Amino acid sequence: MKYVLGLLLLMNVVMAQEKIAIFAGGCFWCMEAAFQPLKGVQEVDSGYMGGNSSVANYEEVSAGNSGHYEVVQIHYDSDIITYQQLLDVFWKNINPTDERGQFADRGKQYETVIFYTSPKQNMLAEASKVALEKSGKFKKR
Repeated sequence: MKYVLGLLLLMNVVMAQEKIAIFAGGCFWCMEAAFQPLKGVQEVDSGYMGGNSSVANYEEVSAGNSGHYEVVQIHYDSDIITYQQLLDVFWKNINPTDERGQFADRGKQYETVIFYTSPKQNMLAEASKVALEKSGKFKKR
């Protein structure tokens, strides 16, 4: 019994360190490449969020018919890399002033969105957006 309890406690510690961040920033393959090499990022999955239906496939989404965004779901160890650091990478890999997509990828499915998984992520995402706007690096078109 003592070993089972110890294993459960260890699993809770490990699970508490693994977090998820979800970003839409144009083509999900481009976004994968930005996050995969980062120390502390355990896995990056591509997929779709938002939209008009619970089922999305590449043809529907890339044609712009489903209302979904192309996203990456990042599993990361919060003891190694913080959500703030992931936000910094996100902002460096998109053009926040482009409301019609990203770079060569045009359409709603390629627009930028930060999907938060907790109130703290929401607060950090909003603060990072405000800080970027105040920095003067990007001017709204």
